[in-house]
Amino acid sequence: MKQELDTTENGQKKLKWSEKIAYGFGDFGNGFMFDLGQAYLTKFYTDIALIPAGMVGVIFSITKIFDAFMDPLAGSFVDTRKNHGKQGRFRPVMMFSSIILAILTIITFTMPNFSMTGKIAYAFATYMIWGVVYSFTNIPYGSLASVMTRDIDDRAHLATTRQAGSLGAQLVTGVAFIPIVMLFSEADGTINAHGYTIAAAVMALCGVLGFLVCFLGTREHIQINRSVNAEKEGIKDYIKVVFTNKPLGAIILLTIFTISAMNTNNTMMVYFCQYNLGNIHLQPIVNGIMMGSSVVAIPLIPTLVKKFGKKNTAVASFIIGVIANGMNFVLPTNTVTFIILVSIGYVALAIPNGITWAFVSDVIDYGEWHTGIRKEGITYAAFNFSRKIAQSLAAVVSAAILGLTGYVGNTAPTSETLTGIKGAMTLYPAFALAMAAIIIFFLYGLSDDKYRQIASDLSKGKWEHGELRK
Repeated sequence: MKQELDTTENGQKKLKWSEKIAYGFGDFGNGFMFDLGQAYLTKFYTDIALIPAGMVGVIFSITKIFDAFMDPLAGSFVDTRKNHGKQGRFRPVMMFSSIILAILTIITFTMPNFSMTGKIAYAFATYMIWGVVYSFTNIPYGSLASVMTRDIDDRAHLATTRQAGSLGAQLVTGVAFIPIVMLFSEADGTINAHGYTIAAAVMALCGVLGFLVCFLGTREHIQINRSVNAEKEGIKDYIKVVFTNKPLGAIILLTIFTISAMNTNNTMMVYFCQYNLGNIHLQPIVNGIMMGSSVVAIPLIPTLVKKFGKKNTAVASFIIGVIANGMNFVLPTNTVTFIILVSIGYVALAIPNGITWAFVSDVIDYGEWHTGIRKEGITYAAFNFSRKIAQSLAAVVSAAILGLTGYVGNTAPTSETLTGIKGAMTLYPAFALAMAAIIIFFLYGLSDDKYRQIASDLSKGKWEHGELRK
């Protein structure tokens, strides 16, 4: 069905809310598979497969770095697709890949009765393949926003609905995953692999449905002349994109810290509730309050951005997050104060993480304006590289702290282990958000006013040094 759009005075396309919401469903679907792995796969490996925590860190770090170098292939593929028809350049790749990703999500939460060496090899292989397919799902999805609209308010709305989708999925998985797992536990309450596999299958199905809503409800409204981009891109093009786009470089550094903070928080939550708070059944309750608060708060993003600007809103949020997480580490462990402070810290992280999606669309346009050539896929792949590195960093922080403090699955933790879990849960996010605030304040030079001028030039067929090639 054809989408009817209003336009602003400078000719920017205005999206209907139905399309903005449909776009957010893409990250809702994405969260059921991506965030699921970040939050629970470490627990599955350490407690079900009984892989040592240190080795789990190695598995995550190596596979994520491998996946990161696969991103240029995915970016190049979507940028140079030909004969893509009425469905557009990005949407069909996103939809097809999401189905494969769902199948692989279930496979990663299974563990054959292999020897320890076999289990480690299986974990390496399945998670590497999962990561490659994730690139072919997430890169076209992320690139899609840049060809839906150039209107700065609409992009703030797309960032909001995307973050709402992500947090919505985190909320559902955070509240429902462990209870589903425990439904299939042994008679004595011992959690088994079968429960993890069934829970992963339920979440993967929800993920595909989310992507289907996005696929059916969005369109690529901005028509880009691709004749100058027809050549296949390689690692040289990938590096060139990063080093000629300074705002992109700042967003890459920013994301390494913000996503690693969020993933460390989500990974350690189940450990913290089980051991530091003494009750694993608190995990869905804490996640429900923490992520529910974030879902309620993120509709404020467009208002905050309009009043204070994207950069100022992000910096202020990071500072609040540093204070909340720091207090949670210093104060004695208490369920009530922990929930209050972790919720404040998560909201303070969720808001700038939502704004990041608007930053990404802006730096894609900046790259076209600065070079005269548009490369959504390869630019988003460069950004996605930072997310993979962040995931690897979070896994290393989580697993390394567990390993160094003597954690052994299904055994009582020592006082050192409890301190390590608390530090990973609170102190690392405080440090990471402090670094993110410094990076965005000092290194990100693309103001909203500057972007409006860039958007106006591109709409008129201009780039920094003249007319765009026809």
